[in-house]
Amino acid sequence: MRHVVWDWNGTLFDDLEIVVASVNVSLRSVGAPPIDADGYRAVYQRPLHRFYEALLGRPVLPDEMAAIDRDFHDAYHALLDQARLTVDARRAVDLVESRGQTQSVLSMWWHDRLVPAVRYFELEDYMLAVDGHRGAPGASKHEHLARHIEQLARLFPGRVRREAVTVIGDVTDDADAARAVGAGCVLYDGGSQPRAVLAGTGAPVASSLVEAVELAAAG
Repeated sequence: MRHVVWDWNGTLFDDLEIVVASVNVSLRSVGAPPIDADGYRAVYQRPLHRFYEALLGRPVLPDEMAAIDRDFHDAYHALLDQARLTVDARRAVDLVESRGQTQSVLSMWWHDRLVPAVRYFELEDYMLAVDGHRGAPGASKHEHLARHIEQLARLFPGRVRREAVTVIGDVTDDADAARAVGAGCVLYDGGSQPRAVLAGTGAPVASSLVEAVELAAAG
């Protein structure tokens, strides 16, 4: 039985507009000019210090990255009520459920913010687990994903197997993380990175979340 690991920000949760607005707050705090959504999607990458180094054209030291991250999240959390689920998120989650497959949420957003957000949008009951980030800001996802799958396999033996896990996300970091732990991946092109960049990972790319579920099932 296949298990789908959903990314949250930019995948189930359509937050691109408020992300760009929040990045611009963090850029203003270091005297850099603002960007638009196309500029954001063209440059976005993880780890996050590389994203900001690309925008600023210079190295970003850990203390400065921590301050930038604080400014970003303060702005992002103030704007949260302006964002909504991706247009077909509920249909995609329902489709996974209707096929008797299991699913969970794994995000690099802070755990204490993620859990109430998933609950607010009434998706928690569909998920075996909702797992947000608890470590240093801006880290990559693969170690987080490895722990997530290991925990699920331990709690739900026989229902979650590493070789039957597919990650659905919106950035190359999702594909890198999935590859690192031996999981499948489908990327959604409506989030933080453009289709051409996503396709460069070799993972299938979907233009909707329902299509992403279909591609995951086909894989």
